[in-house]
Amino acid sequence: MTDPIRWAGSGLETGPLFAERALPLLVKPGNGDPRLAVHLSRLWALAESRLHRHGGLLFRGFQVDGVEEFRAFAEGFGHPLLGYDFGSTPRTQVGEGIYTSTEYPPHQAIPLHNEQAYTREWPMKIWFHCAVAARHGGATPIADSRAIYRRIDPGLRQRFAAKGVMYVRNYGNGLDVPWTQVFNTQDRAQVETYCRAHGIACEWKDDGGLRTRQVCQGVARHPVTGEAVWFNQAHLFHVSNLEPEVRETLLEVLDEADLPRNAYYGDGTPLEAAALAEIRGVLDLETLSFPWREGDVLMLDNMLAAHARAPFEGPRRVVVAMAEPWRLET
Repeated sequence: MTDPIRWAGSGLETGPLFAERALPLLVKPGNGDPRLAVHLSRLWALAESRLHRHGGLLFRGFQVDGVEEFRAFAEGFGHPLLGYDFGSTPRTQVGEGIYTSTEYPPHQAIPLHNEQAYTREWPMKIWFHCAVAARHGGATPIADSRAIYRRIDPGLRQRFAAKGVMYVRNYGNGLDVPWTQVFNTQDRAQVETYCRAHGIACEWKDDGGLRTRQVCQGVARHPVTGEAVWFNQAHLFHVSNLEPEVRETLLEVLDEADLPRNAYYGDGTPLEAAALAEIRGVLDLETLSFPWREGDVLMLDNMLAAHARAPFEGPRRVVVAMAEPWRLET
């Protein structure tokens, strides 16, 4: 990394975390007061100036006094924190607007994705705070969504742009997050109202489960910078994302239409294996990974930067906040 520089006389030190990569910008408190809350106004100004250029800021070396201080910090950027509506993974709320990171078993990796890119409404800002760093592994890898878009074959980009992605989800039977948790209600009428308002087709199954379908964007343009970004979770939702033995077992007992989740082109036609392989290969090439240090706060523009989770050993506690909803108009 190049030597850090002072930013606008603020006492903050900034510099690249990775040589020749803009993402993320590393920000340190310099020789001043290390308490994160003390620097909020300066960090807000820094984010206004640099976030769209870099896609993400890593605040390192600051003191964060627990979940409440992290919540106040994230909220201090000018937007109320969001709930985890229509979520796709298990999380636990640990404070107002603060959630655990995805609670998958430690040995599992979570592929790169932009938060809630599987729907038509998503947060523009997302923050991660490392309260406890894992003994081994547990990084939150990131990647520039603009660079991913540029590297994807133009023909494949055009297919995703023209067709979009259809996400099919089946809730129930203990195979995925239950619909009561996804929609934060036990009232079927409320689920139907939510789905109508968000362009989601839903149907109640004879076994008491729920199936939803939604056609969403394959690529998108950032509303502020105008830049094109790769913005979908087709590679993550598609059945091929499962371990082969898990996939084979599920397909032995379930029809394809009843899989917990799957993805298709927006017109319902299958996604090609070669297309998914190319997407995953590009994501691998663009992945940037760094070990967490306790106290770190990572702020991402959720459209400009994707994130993931590496497997880990030992205790790990990373909490998440989201803000500034953006909805794609039909």
